[in-house]
Amino acid sequence: MKPNHVAIIMDGNGRWAKKRNLERGEGHVEGAAAVRRVVRHARTLGIRSLTLFAFSTLNWGRPTEEVSALMGLLVNFLRSEELEMLKNDIRLTAIGEREYLPAPVRAQLEEVERSTARCSGMDLVLAVSYDGRRDIVRAVQQLALEASKGEILPADVDEVKIMRALSTRALPDVDLLIRTSGELRLSGFLPLEACYAELYFVDKLWPDFDESDLDAALEDFEQRQRRFGLVGDQVAAAPA
Repeated sequence: MKPNHVAIIMDGNGRWAKKRNLERGEGHVEGAAAVRRVVRHARTLGIRSLTLFAFSTLNWGRPTEEVSALMGLLVNFLRSEELEMLKNDIRLTAIGEREYLPAPVRAQLEEVERSTARCSGMDLVLAVSYDGRRDIVRAVQQLALEASKGEILPADVDEVKIMRALSTRALPDVDLLIRTSGELRLSGFLPLEACYAELYFVDKLWPDFDESDLDAALEDFEQRQRRFGLVGDQVAAAPA
């Protein structure tokens, strides 16, 4: 069975550049090219939702020059890909603390979000200035505010309400989470949304990730048995 929601931690741009004695920015440029390849291929394969971890809140601590280059690259990517998103019926949304983004980045994000809002072939979600725990904190603060106003009772706060208060409320849970570069951690990416996801780690650095790598991840996913707390025999006996 094909996953409905694939999430990717795109890791290794800097190491890709270092291996080639290039500036880190060159790695990010090649990483943007990998994004284009993967988005197009995911759309062709019929993936309904694709979430990409583009920039963590922790990444603000990187050298100023690198952060500025990344922000400029994001603006250029959004501008250059807007028409293709429209052509391929891809709706773009962003999650994360966008208030910390430079004004040109926020403006370009909002422009592409508006222009692609009616697209329905695939949801492309960029996690920018994002941290999963901070998103959970914001959700809980919102629910606490509603409780303080008497709009809900504390006893009414349940899993459903928390999930609906997250920035990912419009998305299904993650089925498959991919991380490149050989690192074996989630780095705060979608901790609740991916808590039952199948995890797939690949040694290849993100700029080298291509269509065949996505195909391999999907093939691996299709071989797995998702039990959700049941035993294998129960899953096998369940109606398709």
